[in-house]
Amino acid sequence: MASPSKPRAPRTTKGGHRSLEQSVLYLAIIAGLPAGLGLLALSWGQPYSFEVRWTITSIVLLVWLGSAATAYQLVQRMLFLQANLLGALREGDYSIRGTGAKAGSGVDLVMNEINALGDTLQRQRTEAVESTALLTSVMGAIDVAVFAFDMDERLVLVNPAGERLMGQLGAKLLGRGAADLKISTCLEGETPRLLDRPFGPESGRLELRRSTFRREGKPHQLLVFADLSRALREQEQEAWQRIVRVLSHEINNSLTPIKSIAHSIKRMLSRVADLPRAEEIQDGLNLIETRSGSLGRFLRSYAQLARLPKPQTRDTDVKDLVHRVSELENRLPVVVKGTEPARIVADPDQLEQLLINIIRNAVDATLETGTKEEVVLDWKQVDGALQITIDDQGPGLPDTANLFVPFFTTKPAGSGIGLALSRQIAEAHGGTLTLENRVGTRGCRAVLRLPNA
Repeated sequence: MASPSKPRAPRTTKGGHRSLEQSVLYLAIIAGLPAGLGLLALSWGQPYSFEVRWTITSIVLLVWLGSAATAYQLVQRMLFLQANLLGALREGDYSIRGTGAKAGSGVDLVMNEINALGDTLQRQRTEAVESTALLTSVMGAIDVAVFAFDMDERLVLVNPAGERLMGQLGAKLLGRGAADLKISTCLEGETPRLLDRPFGPESGRLELRRSTFRREGKPHQLLVFADLSRALREQEQEAWQRIVRVLSHEINNSLTPIKSIAHSIKRMLSRVADLPRAEEIQDGLNLIETRSGSLGRFLRSYAQLARLPKPQTRDTDVKDLVHRVSELENRLPVVVKGTEPARIVADPDQLEQLLINIIRNAVDATLETGTKEEVVLDWKQVDGALQITIDDQGPGLPDTANLFVPFFTTKPAGSGIGLALSRQIAEAHGGTLTLENRVGTRGCRAVLRLPNA
C-alpha cells in the first residue's frame, strides 16, 4: 500500500462535530470501559498486595487505552492515505495506486474506486493531450487564419496563417486588443461576409466567419478568415494554363507547316529565272516565315505559365543570389543596399528568374521618365520572413488591379507574363509578391516576402 505523507493534526469540523478518527477513539474507550472497570474491581477486591493491584491496574489501562489509540491511528492512517491518493490525482500525478487492503473489505472498495478514478483521469488526460496535439497540427496546417478573443476583446489565440495575415509573430500579437489590431469591426456585424483587403494590399479578398465558444467557463469569440484571392488566382492560373496549352497545340500545328511551306516556296522561286515581281513575292514569303517564327516564340514564352516546375529547393545565400542577378542588367545601375547575411531554402534558378523579371520592369519604368536614375535593391528580416524590395524611379502605377493578370501588359512590346510568372514562383515558395507606389517620392516598389528556413 502506498505510504502516506505526514498528516496534519486532526481538527474538529464546522459546528463542533468531531472528526471520524476522534469518534473512533472515544467509541473504543467507551467500549472497553465496562471490561476495564470490571477487571479493576476484581483485582482490587482480592487479597493481593498493593504492588500487585497497581501492576494489574497498569496492565489493564495500558491494554485498554493502547488498543483505543491503535484503532485511532489505523483509521487516521487509512484516511490520510486516501487523502494523499486523491491529492496526487488533483495535482495530476496519476501513477500512484493504493494496494494492500484486504479483498472485499470497505477499505479495498474505496481503494479500487480511487484507482479506477486515477485510470479514468489518466486516460482522459492522454486523450486531451492527443486532441490538443491534433488541434495544434490542424491549426498549423490549414491555410485559414484563426483568431480567438476573450470578453475584453483581447487576442488569446492565433494560428500560423493568422500570423502571416497580420505580418507579425504570435508573440507580438497575443494580449493585444482588437482595436489595436484594427480588427474590432470584424467582431460585429453579420457573418459570413466578404472583406476586401482588410489587412492591407497583401491580404486580398477574405471571407469572414465568426462563432463563439467557452474557455474556462468564459465566453470567447472566434474569427476565421479564408483567403479567397489565392483560390481564385489558382483557378485563374489553371484556366490560363489550359488556354495556353490548347492554343499552343493548335497554333503550332498550323505554324510549323506554314513556315516550312513558305521556306520551300522561297527555295523553288529562287530557281525560276525571270519571274515577274519575284522580289515582292520573296518579300511576302520572308514576312510569312518571319512572323511565323515570331508567333512561335511568342507562344513558347506564354507556355512557361503552364510548365512551371515544382521548386527544387536547397540552401541559398541571398546576398550571392541578389548580386549575381543585379550584374545581369547593364542598361541602368542596380544598387544593392542589403549587407546583412541571409539564407533561405529555395530554388535559386526560379528566384533568379523572378528577380530578373522585376528588375527588368523596374529599369523599363525608370527609362520611361527619360532619366538615368538607379534601381535600388535591398533586403531585411521582417517578422520572421525575408523581405526583398526593388525600388525604381518610374512614373508609378496608375492601377494595380490587373498587373498580375496573364497577358495584361502596359508595355507596347510586353508579353504580359512576367509578373504573373513571378508571382506564381513566389507563391510556389510559400511567399508573396506585391507592387505598390512609393510614399513621398515617385516610382514603384516591388516587395517579395519569402519564409525563412
